[in-house]
Amino acid sequence: MPKILVVDDDAAILKLISVILTRSGHDVRTASHPVEALDLMKVFVPDLVISDVVMPYMTGLDFLEKMREDEKLARVPFMLLSSHAERADVRRGMNLGADDYLPKPFTPADLNGAVEARLRRAGMTLQGESGLKATALGSAQVTQDGEVVSWVSRKALELFFFLLENGEVTSWEAAEALWPEKDESRASSLFHTTLHRLRKSLGSDAVTSTNRRYSLSDDIRPEYDVQRFELLAAQAEQGKLGLEELREVVGLYGEYLPGSDGPWIDDVRARLEGLQLSVLDSAATAAGEAGNHKEMASYLQRALSIDPMGDKHWDLLAGAMQALSDESRARQAREHEMWWDSDLG
Repeated sequence: MPKILVVDDDAAILKLISVILTRSGHDVRTASHPVEALDLMKVFVPDLVISDVVMPYMTGLDFLEKMREDEKLARVPFMLLSSHAERADVRRGMNLGADDYLPKPFTPADLNGAVEARLRRAGMTLQGESGLKATALGSAQVTQDGEVVSWVSRKALELFFFLLENGEVTSWEAAEALWPEKDESRASSLFHTTLHRLRKSLGSDAVTSTNRRYSLSDDIRPEYDVQRFELLAAQAEQGKLGLEELREVVGLYGEYLPGSDGPWIDDVRARLEGLQLSVLDSAATAAGEAGNHKEMASYLQRALSIDPMGDKHWDLLAGAMQALSDESRARQAREHEMWWDSDLG
């Protein structure tokens, strides 16, 4: 997932760009001033920087000069945002080493097109260098360059997602996770057979091995829907998303690897359920603040479908139904009676 840093002293522009690029699958960080951005880049090196030109105290051009003086940041692609009146600054910026510029005002299509072109020239794509897309929420599917990967076995698919979730693992860690009921010898044999099948499905170089530790090849950089969900859930928890964006995040969630079972899968599901509960809390709060108590109630019902023991959610649901003048369901909520389809979560 490409990492993008956006720098602009206009909070509205900053939010607009962040929303557009996050929806497109990027990991977006923001800074309201170049000094803040330079501090952030001590621990976060982006794949692309997008910066306004005119800002107080330090302009975008000064910011660009500072980056080009830093060995670690010198080669990071840099895109300037400019109005028509700032074209002379753009020319100076290009002379200083800016890679591109985007005129203001711009549409979402303009922004996405410019970013995609810049990343492509830098050797990156939204789906990573491999063109691989891994979907695990609500389905279990991998596509490569738009074509669905045909797996030799279901366990090969599960091994792929296990490596995607855990990075570098030993053969025994993988075997114990995927075949917990088997003894060590049998599990080890199954692992090596499944590894062969994974490589047969994705390519012989799909998995690398170093000192008996296995991981997906560096050439495989899939767009992973779980990572996108986790990124957006973190932004929701930080209060960075509005109601419209929260609706989208709620809709991203689904059962992790449906049709598969195992302790490691249960652990991932529990982690993601916790994030979804947090997102639903944020969405319910935002809907309530907007006076949309029906939508607020739907989010609370989803939360209770995941965790029926959530007393806070029952109390809030009773309040939402009371606001909708539905005394019968307000009473059912107070008595913790679930009247909706429990599969909502």
